[in-house]
Amino acid sequence: MTLQSLLEQIDACTLCAQALPLGPRPILQVHPEARILVASQAPGRKAHQSGIPFDDASGERLREWMGISREQFYDPRQVAILPMGFCYPGRGKSGDLPPRRECAPAWRAQLLEQLKGIELTLLIGQYSQAWHLAGRRDTLTATVQAWRDYVPAVLPLPHPSPLNNLWLSRNPWFADEVLPVLRWRVAELLGRA
Repeated sequence: MTLQSLLEQIDACTLCAQALPLGPRPILQVHPEARILVASQAPGRKAHQSGIPFDDASGERLREWMGISREQFYDPRQVAILPMGFCYPGRGKSGDLPPRRECAPAWRAQLLEQLKGIELTLLIGQYSQAWHLAGRRDTLTATVQAWRDYVPAVLPLPHPSPLNNLWLSRNPWFADEVLPVLRWRVAELLGRA
């Protein structure tokens, strides 16, 4: 199956339409030449409205963490964005609901097979870490603290959402230790190091 036909199938997907408060609108960014994969959770409400992944404060922070411009981030030949759930799952008590469980088993392996140029996978949040890391730790914090076990091919990260400001303030080692490595690795892969 070609990537184009796979994307057409995903665009027409209705697997979990009944559970989506705003209906299906798959949001992802892929190209076979991409070298960096952002494996995230699910689009937020603003991304659902615009159709652009990370089109919010989380995206601004993630691009800052990576040390790249908006233009670089949205160049699919450089950065693939593949959430665990492609559609906005709705709002819960303390933020957006988790990605729908139907999405990843239906599409993830087929899409990853198309992305043969990926050299760095950023695992954003516990859902992508659970899917991609066989030896992940008990908690997101423990997994991110063990970042050295996964580089240079993988880097587990917390979600860049403003809702995680408390986590970031309680874990200053993340900015001191992880972000410089992230920026260096991104620059190396995008030919700027």
